[in-house]
Amino acid sequence: MEIRQADRLMRLRRYINQNLDKELDRKALAMVSGVSVSHLHRVFRAGHGESLAGYVRRVRLVRAGQKLRMGAVDISEVALAAGYHTHAAFGKAFKQQFGLSPSDFRQLDCWTATRMLRLSTGVNANEDHSDKRLD
Repeated sequence: MEIRQADRLMRLRRYINQNLDKELDRKALAMVSGVSVSHLHRVFRAGHGESLAGYVRRVRLVRAGQKLRMGAVDISEVALAAGYHTHAAFGKAFKQQFGLSPSDFRQLDCWTATRMLRLSTGVNANEDHSDKRLD
């Protein structure tokens, strides 16, 4: 992948990670990356091995997992913050991502939960990454 394209993808990932609470419109994302909407999807999949929508979903679910791990009490609030309008939709997506329901995930010990979150982000769970963000 050429450097210019890598820079575009890095800028796009940074924008997504900083704006997860907002609606991430395809046209706005294309504008941030400096390419057309159709080209954006091809470039993103080629550069990241997953679709743009899949990336956004995964990052939002990892952030939701972080909130649950840190003691968020209301799963419905976590679901809304992750962009899900119902507890059921959130629970289904969360279970697809992590293999556990949000309430079961919340019951995990800290080490196991952190390891699962890191594995979902591609961070090696056996290394010390205390200075790195999980997104």
